[in-house]
Amino acid sequence: MVTSACNLPSSSSHLTYPFTNKQIYFPSWGNRNSVLFRKQPSKFSNCKVNNQPETAFVIAEKRGKPETKEEKRKFKWVEIGPDISEEQKQAIAKLPFKMTKRCKALMKQIICFCPEKGSLADLLAAWVKVMKPRRADWLAVLKELKIMEHPLYFEVAELALREESFEANIRDYTKIIHGYGKRNRLQEAENLLVAMKRRGFICDQVTLTTMVHMYSKAGNLRLAEETFEEIRLLGQQLDKRSYGSMIMAYIRAGIPERGEVLLREMDSLEIYAGSEVYKALLRAYSMLGDAKGAQRVFDAIQLAGITPDARLCGLLINAYQVAGQSEKAHIAFENMRKAGLEPSDKCVALVLAAYEKQNKINKALDFLMALERDGILVGKESSDILAQWFKKLGVVEQVELVLREFAAKETTYDKIPTS
Repeated sequence: MVTSACNLPSSSSHLTYPFTNKQIYFPSWGNRNSVLFRKQPSKFSNCKVNNQPETAFVIAEKRGKPETKEEKRKFKWVEIGPDISEEQKQAIAKLPFKMTKRCKALMKQIICFCPEKGSLADLLAAWVKVMKPRRADWLAVLKELKIMEHPLYFEVAELALREESFEANIRDYTKIIHGYGKRNRLQEAENLLVAMKRRGFICDQVTLTTMVHMYSKAGNLRLAEETFEEIRLLGQQLDKRSYGSMIMAYIRAGIPERGEVLLREMDSLEIYAGSEVYKALLRAYSMLGDAKGAQRVFDAIQLAGITPDARLCGLLINAYQVAGQSEKAHIAFENMRKAGLEPSDKCVALVLAAYEKQNKINKALDFLMALERDGILVGKESSDILAQWFKKLGVVEQVELVLREFAAKETTYDKIPTS
């Protein structure tokens, strides 16, 4: 029942109030609130019903507004149809047969992705919302993108790090940083390292070693040294990878003696470097013509249990050749033969180059005759060195005559029937 003026109860004892400007409040009856009887102006403009449908005018007004750039770029998940390029079709056809449907769905979208459809971040967000992937799915997609050498691999990998379903750990960051380092993308690697620290991950020895290797490859010795010292401050024993990365940094910087200091430090800690570190150090001394350094490293290689081959012996011979020590180059050559190694034409050429450098023609001829007696033939590289040397001496014609006579004797010897 609605309370109004017409259904108020009448009273014979009702008093007549004189005219006044004051507001008159009637007494309430029963449990009715006296506020109902106050004279208050109605404000229809403040009335609002939440479930009231929008008017046609409002709808038309909203439709008339142009889409923002963000709305236009927002990715809409649409299945890949047949209207794609032949190259994209071939890439999709090469996807692993055992790959799950949710992974294939994303791979197809990435293969056919173009910026006009939206951002890559929106694409991955849509995939997460629709497909509900797990970590294994993310890893399968990243593995396939890496195998394909897809240009969006690194961008997808970095975006995956932010997704909760990826369950990122520090090794995931290290792998991407290492990938950037291999491609000399130093700035991206440093940015990711900063992001990793900002997200609460603490750099460990593996990650910092990756950075040392990257700085070493980029030729930035200062940053490599700073990062190496940061590894020391972790308070853990350095492993051979950390040492090896820093040794390679010194080698690339042209100061192998500092790398050799670290190599001796490793030996004292019974940490044994890989053969590639020894070879790189020997090569560095060889190219510089530091015969003593090359001999020290060559001896260290044998002490480390690494059997020298013809290539390592060639590096030692070259060190003596560059240093102008032809006799020691010859001794290193003979030691190689005594060890049972077959000398390569490169090693023969290096000994001849050492004799040429000191203009010891007689020694070179004795060396060649000794090789002939032992059935070791002179190859192309050695022949080229001899030809250039004899050309400088002006005896090219005489040498050609001797070589013809030698060839004739060899032919005659071959035609003699064996008994």
